[in-house]
Amino acid sequence: MFRKPVIRYGSLFGAAIGAYYCKEEITNVSIGVVRLARAGATVGGIILDYRQSLYSQQLDETSDGYKTILSEVHLRSAQRLLRLCEANGGAFIKVGQHLGALDYLIPNEYVRTMRVLHSHAPQSTFEEIMSVIRKDLQCEPSEVFEHIEEKPLGSASLAQVHKAHLKDGTTVAIKVQHPLVKTYAQIDIKSMELLIDAVMWVFPDFKLGWLVRETKINLPCELNFLKEGLNAEKAEKLLSHLSWLHIPKVYWNLSTSRVLTMEYCQGLEIGELAQNRETKMQSCRRNVSKKLTQLFSEMIFLHGFIHCDPHPGNLKIELDSNGEPIVHLLDHGLYSQLPSSFRENYADFWMAIISGDVVAIEEKARKLGVGELYGLFACMASGRSWDAIQAGIDVNQKTESEEKEIKNDAAKYVVEIMEVLHRVPRYMLLILKTNDLLRGLDSMLGIKENPTGFVTMARSCANATFVKEYAQCTSYSTKIKASLRNYIAHVRISVYEVMLWWSSWKNRHIS
Repeated sequence: MFRKPVIRYGSLFGAAIGAYYCKEEITNVSIGVVRLARAGATVGGIILDYRQSLYSQQLDETSDGYKTILSEVHLRSAQRLLRLCEANGGAFIKVGQHLGALDYLIPNEYVRTMRVLHSHAPQSTFEEIMSVIRKDLQCEPSEVFEHIEEKPLGSASLAQVHKAHLKDGTTVAIKVQHPLVKTYAQIDIKSMELLIDAVMWVFPDFKLGWLVRETKINLPCELNFLKEGLNAEKAEKLLSHLSWLHIPKVYWNLSTSRVLTMEYCQGLEIGELAQNRETKMQSCRRNVSKKLTQLFSEMIFLHGFIHCDPHPGNLKIELDSNGEPIVHLLDHGLYSQLPSSFRENYADFWMAIISGDVVAIEEKARKLGVGELYGLFACMASGRSWDAIQAGIDVNQKTESEEKEIKNDAAKYVVEIMEVLHRVPRYMLLILKTNDLLRGLDSMLGIKENPTGFVTMARSCANATFVKEYAQCTSYSTKIKASLRNYIAHVRISVYEVMLWWSSWKNRHIS
């Protein structure tokens, strides 16, 4: 796991890399050198801490003492990374947010520490924001906006959003990129690449290359707000049949690659909804969970076009005149377009998980490239233990003991988890992140496990199978057979849904 000789001093490690990188890539860019040296010192300090705390003492890895020390090192290292992300900002915060979304996939100490970046990203000053608007729209903001609120509605890793009013009184939300994010994006990515290469040289079992690859691919797309506007319009078109879903309109005449002007959406964020004590708000939480499951199941299994950043700040909930929740889906910068073959195989994989078919789980997982680690992969995808999957997660709700077992396994099998993340297709990485964010939303809503969510997901999987089969039909009779199989599948799902409802009703009345 650990390669010798190791770097002795973290600060010297950072300075050496900083000097090398300065010479090769960013000569005369002093701020870039400072950011890189800071990152190098942090990574070097983390390596040194693991070496001194774990490897120099030659502890038995199965002992309680080793596990306690390991947890302490994880926490210290995560806190160091958090301070680095906050100091460097931009792409570093984006990577930190990614780590904070990988619940059940990496040690809980990292997830718990990095998760704060979803709601506590650094802000640009109002003057800096106005300067970006002025430069990109090539006019004074007062010429097109009647008023722009100085306090941002929210701030994220790459941008922040301000409420504003157009000259005609229309209320809009303006998303403005932090001024220096794009300037240092490539420097930061190359810094991360060099540093992670160093980590993998010292710790050969920690295969972290996937993290840099994803950042290199996704960050340029997220930095182009015109691309985000196109994503929003495509999603709105694909999901227009969902009457309860609202995707804000884009004002293209007031949008550039760094400024995105959108329709302003009312409503409560998921965290605010969970804390709201009004009866009508409390009663809609399970309905919201069901709708989110349907939304993302259709995105993944039917359309293969997935919003990959559903953290709490990107969803707002509003009640219509009938008391039914309307879901406002925001921030369309990060999407993944799945190839049809991958999407269809992943749908089959999930159907195998839902039904507890171990043979099919292995077969489909191997097609996704994980080989003999299919059991661990199934646990990572579903957020359930292997025992629960074998028994059938559609009929067994998650218990506190299972929750504890999963978190312990994330620390216990960290090397194997890294191997899975290294093997799977890149599309799978964003799906795993999305799955964990959705589980986090359910947790915020106070819903530990929603059995009807598996019903909703099963319907989307069945529809995906039908679309695949129907497209391959060459005659009228084969089309009828495919339609009949799809009808029977939905009848079975409906029967199962009734059984779930009856079981739930009986348990409530007995208790």
